[in-house]
Amino acid sequence: MNNRGLLDLIISLLPGLSAAEKIKMSDNFNNEDELLICTQRQTEALLERALKKYWEINDIRDRADKIDTICRKRSINWVSWTDASYPPLLREIYDPPPVIYYIGHLPNPEKSLLGMVGTRKPSPQAASHAYKLSFGAGRSGVSVISGLAIGIDTMSHRGNLIGCAPGYAVLGSGIDQIYPSSNRLLAKRILDSGGAVISEYSPGVLPGKWTFPARNRIISAMSRSVLIVEAPEKSGALITASFALEQGRDLWVASSGIQQSVYYDRSGTIKLADDGAEIINLAQDIFEKWNITAGEKKENTAGFTDEPASRRIAASTANILEIEI
Repeated sequence: MNNRGLLDLIISLLPGLSAAEKIKMSDNFNNEDELLICTQRQTEALLERALKKYWEINDIRDRADKIDTICRKRSINWVSWTDASYPPLLREIYDPPPVIYYIGHLPNPEKSLLGMVGTRKPSPQAASHAYKLSFGAGRSGVSVISGLAIGIDTMSHRGNLIGCAPGYAVLGSGIDQIYPSSNRLLAKRILDSGGAVISEYSPGVLPGKWTFPARNRIISAMSRSVLIVEAPEKSGALITASFALEQGRDLWVASSGIQQSVYYDRSGTIKLADDGAEIINLAQDIFEKWNITAGEKKENTAGFTDEPASRRIAASTANILEIEI
Protein backbone atom coordinates (compact mmCIF):
# COMPACT_ATOMS: atom_id res chain seq x y z
CA MET A 1 0.00 0.00 0.00
CA ASN A 2 1.36 3.44 -0.91
CA ASN A 3 1.03 6.78 0.89
CA ARG A 4 -2.49 7.22 -0.50
CA GLY A 5 -3.71 4.78 2.14
CA LEU A 6 -6.82 2.85 1.11
CA LEU A 7 -7.97 5.55 -1.32
CA ASP A 8 -7.42 3.56 -4.52
CA LEU A 9 -8.82 0.37 -3.01
CA ILE A 10 -11.97 2.26 -1.98
CA ILE A 11 -12.33 3.72 -5.48
CA SER A 12 -11.93 0.27 -7.04
CA LEU A 13 -14.97 -0.91 -5.05
CA LEU A 14 -17.31 1.92 -6.05
CA PRO A 15 -20.36 0.40 -7.78
CA GLY A 16 -21.76 1.50 -11.12
CA LEU A 17 -18.51 2.91 -12.52
CA SER A 18 -16.42 1.71 -15.43
CA ALA A 19 -12.73 1.00 -15.00
CA ALA A 20 -11.93 4.18 -16.93
CA GLU A 21 -14.15 6.24 -14.62
CA LYS A 22 -12.46 4.80 -11.55
CA ILE A 23 -9.09 5.74 -13.02
CA LYS A 24 -10.40 9.26 -13.53
CA MET A 25 -11.39 9.42 -9.88
CA SER A 26 -7.99 8.12 -8.78
CA ASP A 27 -6.40 10.93 -10.77
CA ASN A 28 -8.54 13.57 -9.07
CA PHE A 29 -8.24 12.60 -5.40
CA ASN A 30 -5.09 12.61 -3.29
CA ASN A 31 -6.29 11.06 -0.03
CA GLU A 32 -9.23 9.31 1.61
CA ASP A 33 -10.59 12.43 3.30
CA GLU A 34 -11.08 14.19 -0.04
CA LEU A 35 -13.14 11.26 -1.30
CA LEU A 36 -15.12 10.82 1.91
CA ILE A 37 -16.41 14.41 1.87
CA CYS A 38 -17.11 14.48 -1.87
CA THR A 39 -20.82 14.97 -2.63
CA GLN A 40 -22.87 13.24 -5.29
CA ARG A 41 -23.12 16.47 -7.28
CA GLN A 42 -19.35 16.92 -7.23
CA THR A 43 -18.80 13.32 -8.30
CA GLU A 44 -21.28 13.68 -11.17
CA ALA A 45 -19.56 16.86 -12.30
CA LEU A 46 -16.23 15.04 -12.32
CA LEU A 47 -17.61 12.06 -14.27
CA GLU A 48 -19.74 14.30 -16.50
CA ARG A 49 -22.83 12.11 -16.10
CA ALA A 50 -25.63 11.42 -13.64
CA LEU A 51 -25.40 8.50 -11.21
CA LYS A 52 -28.51 6.35 -10.78
CA LYS A 53 -27.69 5.62 -7.17
CA TYR A 54 -25.02 7.14 -4.97
CA TRP A 55 -23.00 4.96 -2.68
CA GLU A 56 -22.62 4.85 1.08
CA ILE A 57 -18.96 5.80 1.09
CA ASN A 58 -18.35 4.87 4.74
CA ASP A 59 -19.66 1.35 4.13
CA ILE A 60 -17.36 0.99 1.14
CA ARG A 61 -14.46 2.31 3.19
CA ASP A 62 -15.17 -0.38 5.80
CA ARG A 63 -15.27 -3.03 3.09
CA ALA A 64 -11.92 -1.84 1.72
CA ASP A 65 -10.43 -2.05 5.20
CA LYS A 66 -11.67 -5.65 5.56
CA ILE A 67 -10.25 -6.60 2.17
CA ASP A 68 -6.91 -5.04 3.05
CA THR A 69 -6.85 -7.03 6.30
CA ILE A 70 -7.63 -10.27 4.44
CA CYS A 71 -4.85 -9.54 1.97
CA ARG A 72 -2.34 -8.99 4.74
CA LYS A 73 -3.31 -12.24 6.48
CA ARG A 74 -3.14 -14.31 3.26
CA SER A 75 -0.01 -12.79 1.73
CA ILE A 76 -2.04 -11.23 -1.08
CA ASN A 77 -0.61 -8.04 -2.52
CA TRP A 78 -2.52 -5.26 -4.20
CA VAL A 79 -1.19 -2.44 -6.29
CA SER A 80 -3.09 0.53 -7.69
CA TRP A 81 -2.91 2.29 -11.03
CA THR A 82 -1.23 5.24 -9.31
CA ASP A 83 1.65 3.10 -8.00
CA ALA A 84 4.97 2.96 -9.85
CA SER A 85 5.03 -0.85 -9.61
CA TYR A 86 1.78 -1.20 -11.56
CA PRO A 87 2.52 -3.16 -14.81
CA PRO A 88 3.39 -0.48 -17.40
CA LEU A 89 1.79 -2.20 -20.41
CA LEU A 90 -1.44 -2.63 -18.47
CA ARG A 91 -1.37 1.06 -17.62
CA GLU A 92 -1.46 1.96 -21.33
CA ILE A 93 -4.89 0.52 -22.21
CA TYR A 94 -8.16 2.44 -22.22
CA ASP A 95 -9.70 0.67 -19.22
CA PRO A 96 -6.94 -0.63 -16.92
CA PRO A 97 -8.05 -2.10 -13.59
CA PRO A 98 -7.74 0.60 -10.91
CA VAL A 99 -6.33 -2.09 -8.62
CA ILE A 100 -4.85 -5.51 -9.27
CA TYR A 101 -4.35 -8.21 -6.66
CA TYR A 102 -1.54 -10.70 -6.96
CA ILE A 103 0.29 -13.47 -5.16
CA GLY A 104 3.93 -13.97 -6.05
CA HIS A 105 6.04 -11.55 -8.06
CA LEU A 106 4.82 -9.30 -10.85
CA PRO A 107 6.70 -9.72 -14.15
CA ASN A 108 9.84 -7.75 -14.84
CA PRO A 109 8.68 -4.81 -17.00
CA GLU A 110 11.91 -5.12 -18.99
CA LYS A 111 11.00 -8.62 -20.20
CA SER A 112 8.31 -9.33 -22.77
CA LEU A 113 5.50 -11.79 -22.05
CA LEU A 114 3.87 -14.09 -24.58
CA GLY A 115 0.11 -14.39 -24.24
CA MET A 116 -1.14 -17.88 -25.13
CA VAL A 117 -4.83 -18.83 -25.10
CA GLY A 118 -7.24 -21.16 -26.84
CA THR A 119 -10.13 -23.56 -26.54
CA ARG A 120 -10.92 -25.54 -23.41
CA LYS A 121 -11.48 -28.62 -25.61
CA PRO A 122 -8.38 -28.77 -27.80
CA SER A 123 -7.47 -31.32 -30.42
CA PRO A 124 -4.52 -33.58 -29.57
CA GLN A 125 -2.43 -31.76 -32.19
CA ALA A 126 -3.17 -28.31 -30.78
CA ALA A 127 -2.66 -29.41 -27.17
CA SER A 128 0.73 -30.89 -28.06
CA HIS A 129 1.64 -27.83 -30.12
CA ALA A 130 0.74 -25.44 -27.27
CA TYR A 131 2.94 -27.44 -24.92
CA LYS A 132 5.80 -27.55 -27.41
CA LEU A 133 5.68 -23.83 -28.22
CA SER A 134 5.50 -22.74 -24.58
CA PHE A 135 8.23 -25.21 -23.63
CA GLY A 136 10.52 -23.84 -26.35
CA ALA A 137 9.75 -20.29 -25.24
CA GLY A 138 10.52 -21.15 -21.63
CA ARG A 139 13.84 -22.75 -22.51
CA SER A 140 14.91 -19.40 -23.94
CA GLY A 141 13.64 -17.39 -20.99
CA VAL A 142 10.33 -16.21 -22.45
CA SER A 143 7.44 -16.37 -19.98
CA VAL A 144 3.88 -17.18 -20.95
CA ILE A 145 0.84 -15.42 -19.53
CA SER A 146 -2.52 -17.17 -19.82
CA GLY A 147 -5.83 -17.68 -18.04
CA LEU A 148 -5.35 -20.95 -16.09
CA ALA A 149 -8.36 -22.50 -17.87
CA ILE A 150 -8.38 -26.17 -18.82
CA GLY A 151 -7.27 -27.06 -22.33
CA ILE A 152 -4.87 -24.80 -24.23
CA ASP A 153 -4.26 -22.49 -21.25
CA THR A 154 -3.22 -25.42 -19.07
CA MET A 155 -0.93 -26.90 -21.71
CA SER A 156 0.66 -23.49 -22.31
CA HIS A 157 1.31 -22.96 -18.60
CA ARG A 158 2.69 -26.46 -18.10
CA GLY A 159 5.03 -26.41 -21.08
CA ASN A 160 6.41 -23.02 -20.09
CA LEU A 161 7.02 -24.13 -16.51
CA ILE A 162 8.83 -27.27 -17.65
CA GLY A 163 10.89 -24.97 -19.86
CA CYS A 164 11.95 -23.27 -16.59
CA ALA A 165 10.43 -19.81 -17.12
CA PRO A 166 8.42 -18.03 -14.40
CA GLY A 167 4.71 -18.32 -15.22
CA TYR A 168 1.85 -15.84 -15.01
CA ALA A 169 -1.87 -16.56 -14.73
CA VAL A 170 -4.73 -14.06 -14.78
CA LEU A 171 -7.93 -15.18 -13.05
CA GLY A 172 -11.54 -14.40 -13.82
CA SER A 173 -12.29 -14.64 -10.09
CA GLY A 174 -10.99 -13.40 -6.78
CA ILE A 175 -7.32 -14.06 -6.19
CA ASP A 176 -8.21 -16.70 -3.58
CA GLN A 177 -10.76 -18.46 -5.79
CA ILE A 178 -8.68 -20.61 -8.14
CA TYR A 179 -10.86 -21.69 -11.05
CA PRO A 180 -11.06 -24.38 -12.14
CA SER A 181 -10.23 -26.03 -8.83
CA SER A 182 -8.45 -28.81 -10.72
CA ASN A 183 -5.71 -26.29 -11.53
CA ARG A 184 -4.89 -25.37 -7.94
CA LEU A 185 -1.69 -27.40 -8.09
CA LEU A 186 -0.79 -25.70 -11.37
CA ALA A 187 -1.33 -22.31 -9.72
CA LYS A 188 1.03 -23.37 -6.93
CA ARG A 189 3.64 -24.42 -9.46
CA ILE A 190 3.34 -21.02 -11.14
CA LEU A 191 4.05 -19.36 -7.80
CA ASP A 192 6.94 -21.76 -7.11
CA SER A 193 8.43 -20.76 -10.48
CA GLY A 194 8.83 -17.17 -9.29
CA GLY A 195 5.83 -15.95 -11.26
CA ALA A 196 2.44 -14.69 -10.13
CA VAL A 197 -1.29 -15.31 -10.05
CA ILE A 198 -3.08 -12.04 -10.83
CA SER A 199 -6.67 -10.77 -10.66
CA GLU A 200 -8.56 -7.50 -10.73
CA TYR A 201 -11.21 -9.02 -8.44
CA SER A 202 -11.01 -8.77 -4.69
CA PRO A 203 -10.72 -11.88 -2.49
CA GLY A 204 -13.92 -13.88 -2.30
CA VAL A 205 -15.31 -12.89 -5.71
CA LEU A 206 -16.57 -15.99 -7.52
CA PRO A 207 -16.13 -16.45 -11.27
CA GLY A 208 -19.00 -15.46 -13.56
CA LYS A 209 -19.71 -15.24 -17.27
CA TRP A 210 -18.89 -11.54 -17.31
CA THR A 211 -15.62 -11.87 -15.39
CA PHE A 212 -13.79 -13.98 -17.98
CA PRO A 213 -14.13 -11.61 -20.97
CA ALA A 214 -12.98 -8.79 -18.68
CA ARG A 215 -9.91 -10.72 -17.53
CA ASN A 216 -8.98 -11.43 -21.17
CA ARG A 217 -8.16 -7.76 -21.73
CA ILE A 218 -5.56 -8.05 -18.95
CA ILE A 219 -3.90 -11.08 -20.55
CA SER A 220 -3.56 -9.29 -23.89
CA ALA A 221 -2.55 -5.98 -22.31
CA MET A 222 0.33 -7.51 -20.37
CA SER A 223 1.59 -9.36 -23.45
CA ARG A 224 3.90 -8.17 -26.16
CA SER A 225 2.25 -10.62 -28.56
CA VAL A 226 -0.81 -12.86 -28.28
CA LEU A 227 -0.85 -16.36 -29.76
CA ILE A 228 -4.22 -18.03 -30.30
CA VAL A 229 -3.44 -21.74 -30.56
CA GLU A 230 -6.83 -23.20 -31.50
CA ALA A 231 -10.32 -21.80 -31.05
CA PRO A 232 -13.85 -21.88 -32.44
CA GLU A 233 -15.31 -18.63 -33.72
CA LYS A 234 -17.41 -18.04 -30.60
CA SER A 235 -14.91 -18.36 -27.77
CA GLY A 236 -13.13 -16.39 -25.09
CA ALA A 237 -9.90 -16.75 -27.05
CA LEU A 238 -11.40 -14.70 -29.87
CA ILE A 239 -12.37 -12.02 -27.34
CA THR A 240 -8.71 -11.96 -26.30
CA ALA A 241 -7.76 -11.62 -29.97
CA SER A 242 -10.07 -8.61 -30.32
CA PHE A 243 -8.52 -6.98 -27.27
CA ALA A 244 -5.04 -7.65 -28.64
CA LEU A 245 -5.83 -5.86 -31.89
CA GLU A 246 -7.52 -2.99 -30.05
CA GLN A 247 -4.49 -2.62 -27.77
CA GLY A 248 -1.98 -2.73 -30.63
CA ARG A 249 -0.46 -6.11 -29.75
CA ASP A 250 0.89 -8.60 -32.29
CA LEU A 251 -1.74 -11.24 -33.02
CA TRP A 252 -0.60 -14.69 -34.10
CA VAL A 253 -2.24 -18.07 -34.63
CA ALA A 254 -0.61 -21.48 -34.30
CA SER A 255 -0.27 -23.59 -37.42
CA SER A 256 -2.04 -26.47 -35.64
CA GLY A 257 -5.12 -24.29 -35.26
CA ILE A 258 -5.68 -23.52 -38.92
CA GLN A 259 -5.79 -27.02 -40.36
CA GLN A 260 -9.26 -28.11 -41.46
CA SER A 261 -10.78 -30.81 -39.24
CA VAL A 262 -14.12 -32.63 -39.16
CA TYR A 263 -13.67 -33.43 -35.48
CA TYR A 264 -12.54 -30.13 -33.95
CA ASP A 265 -13.91 -26.62 -34.39
CA ARG A 266 -11.08 -24.36 -35.51
CA SER A 267 -13.27 -21.79 -37.24
CA GLY A 268 -12.01 -18.96 -35.04
CA THR A 269 -8.29 -19.48 -35.64
CA ILE A 270 -8.89 -20.21 -39.33
CA LYS A 271 -10.77 -16.91 -39.67
CA LEU A 272 -8.01 -15.02 -37.87
CA ALA A 273 -5.45 -16.46 -40.29
CA ASP A 274 -7.67 -15.59 -43.26
CA ASP A 275 -7.92 -12.05 -41.89
CA GLY A 276 -4.14 -11.70 -41.85
CA ALA A 277 -2.91 -13.01 -38.48
CA GLU A 278 0.62 -14.38 -38.82
CA ILE A 279 1.19 -18.12 -38.45
CA ILE A 280 3.49 -19.59 -35.78
CA ASN A 281 4.97 -23.03 -36.41
CA LEU A 282 7.88 -23.15 -33.97
CA ALA A 283 9.11 -21.26 -30.94
CA GLN A 284 11.94 -20.09 -33.18
CA ASP A 285 9.35 -18.12 -35.19
CA ILE A 286 8.55 -16.13 -32.05
CA PHE A 287 12.19 -15.38 -31.38
CA GLU A 288 12.69 -14.17 -34.94
CA LYS A 289 9.66 -11.87 -34.78
CA TRP A 290 10.91 -10.45 -31.48
CA ASN A 291 14.47 -10.25 -32.79
CA ILE A 292 15.89 -12.23 -29.88
CA THR A 293 18.33 -15.13 -29.81
CA ALA A 294 17.09 -18.50 -28.61
CA GLY A 295 18.87 -20.08 -25.65
CA GLU A 296 21.36 -22.91 -25.88
CA LYS A 297 18.78 -25.64 -25.25
CA LYS A 298 16.73 -25.36 -28.41
CA GLU A 299 13.65 -27.33 -29.32
CA ASN A 300 13.65 -30.09 -31.90
CA THR A 301 12.42 -28.39 -35.06
CA ALA A 302 11.11 -31.54 -36.75
CA GLY A 303 7.35 -31.04 -36.75
CA PHE A 304 5.51 -31.65 -33.48
CA THR A 305 7.98 -34.14 -32.01
CA ASP A 306 9.95 -33.38 -28.88
CA GLU A 307 12.55 -35.03 -26.69
CA PRO A 308 11.29 -38.15 -24.85
CA ALA A 309 11.16 -36.60 -21.37
CA SER A 310 9.08 -33.67 -22.55
CA ARG A 311 6.78 -35.97 -24.51
CA ARG A 312 6.14 -37.99 -21.35
CA ILE A 313 5.23 -34.83 -19.46
CA ALA A 314 2.97 -33.68 -22.29
CA ALA A 315 1.31 -37.11 -22.41
CA SER A 316 0.72 -37.03 -18.64
CA THR A 317 -0.85 -33.58 -18.87
CA ALA A 318 -3.01 -34.66 -21.81
CA ASN A 319 -4.23 -37.61 -19.77
CA ILE A 320 -5.37 -35.27 -17.02
CA LEU A 321 -7.24 -33.23 -19.64
CA GLU A 322 -8.72 -36.42 -21.11
CA ILE A 323 -7.30 -35.81 -24.58
CA GLU A 324 -5.05 -37.93 -26.72
CA ILE A 325 -1.64 -37.02 -28.10
